[in-house]
Amino acid sequence: MQLQDFEKLFQQKIDTEIKVEPKDWMPDAYRKTLVRQISQHAHSEIVGMLPEGNWISRAPSLKRKAILIAKVQDEAGHGLYLYSACETLGTSREETINDLNSGKAKYSSIFNYPTLTWADMGAIGWLVDGAAILNQVMLCRTSYGPYARAMVRICKEESFHQRQGFDILLTLCKGTDAQKAMCQDAINRWWWPSLMMFGPKDSESTNTDQSMKWKIKRKTNDELRQQFVDMCAEQVKILNMTLPDEHLKWNAQTQHYDFGEIDWSEFWNVVKGNGPCNKERLEARRKAHEDGAWVREAAAAYAEKKTSKQQSQAA
Repeated sequence: MQLQDFEKLFQQKIDTEIKVEPKDWMPDAYRKTLVRQISQHAHSEIVGMLPEGNWISRAPSLKRKAILIAKVQDEAGHGLYLYSACETLGTSREETINDLNSGKAKYSSIFNYPTLTWADMGAIGWLVDGAAILNQVMLCRTSYGPYARAMVRICKEESFHQRQGFDILLTLCKGTDAQKAMCQDAINRWWWPSLMMFGPKDSESTNTDQSMKWKIKRKTNDELRQQFVDMCAEQVKILNMTLPDEHLKWNAQTQHYDFGEIDWSEFWNVVKGNGPCNKERLEARRKAHEDGAWVREAAAAYAEKKTSKQQSQAA
């Protein structure tokens, strides 16, 4: 069979909603796209632990502390699921982590913003995790089997994270004037970066069309962004707060909310490594990797010793 025949059969499998599995034939470009997307997703989960871990010791109550610890632990697990999914594509975990630590690999730009107050934990849960859920529910039906299956559990846990964040903001918005002001300030600072999480607008996205054809993605960046705006514009009313967009208004003709233009220069500046916390986040990950070297070495030595013992017993 010619390469074109394999590609035709592969697309037929995609079109008939048959999952692609690790041992199946797939185009090199499909594999590379998945490695890029899944590794970036995994890195985002791991780096995303940092801005929240910053508040574990300063949570306002034991209950809030326990919930935040559980959330950060969930995110570590999400990263491990996704690194495992990436390994099924023939890329080692060591390689993907080295790409993160060297700055070669990207992660979600949202995690390069600082968490200044406790209200930020609420805004991240409601807005950041809310945006992530819209992306990730779609990925439960992605065409690559291991990725789709990993996303099922991740989405269930992310739904808890979103509710936890909204509960923090709901509590603050019923509190003192200072607490209400802190709640509004956090929403103001996290709103626009959350809209950027869906990636560049469709007209400037270089990967969306092909990813849609391969059903890696099911909706475009702009479709997901609009869905997010529509959702948050209604939910913010429950908080009796406002979203920081003077152009936000209901459009009866389109049956969607109109919203203002995103500052794409800020988005690309952060993506290129010039955000408020880019250097800090990468340095923290590099240090953690270096500090954990002895654990990896000990585990490898133990595995080698165990294998040698089993071989000698078999002989």
